[in-house]
Amino acid sequence: MSPTRHSHGSTAARVIALVADIMAAILGLWILMYLLDANRANDLVQFIHDVARWLAGWSHDLFTFDEKWARVVAGYGLAAVVYLLVGHAIAGRLRRY
Repeated sequence: MSPTRHSHGSTAARVIALVADIMAAILGLWILMYLLDANRANDLVQFIHDVARWLAGWSHDLFTFDEKWARVVAGYGLAAVVYLLVGHAIAGRLRRY
């Protein structure tokens, strides 16, 4: 295997891992903002909420806990964990090649 090919795989792996980390960080930030009752009229809070809602569109209403905070933590937290696991698994596979 040539060093150039290995370098490209390593670069792609880093980019994929970084994107997964950023996605998980946004979801984690929204969970934190929700739990701390951040001002929803604030533009930054609204932006983070919108992005997190889009990222967790498949999981944000997956659980039906009685407490709203538990649904937010479980739904958005699950999405964050899945993005981390899948992103880093793909990055690990790319590093091997």
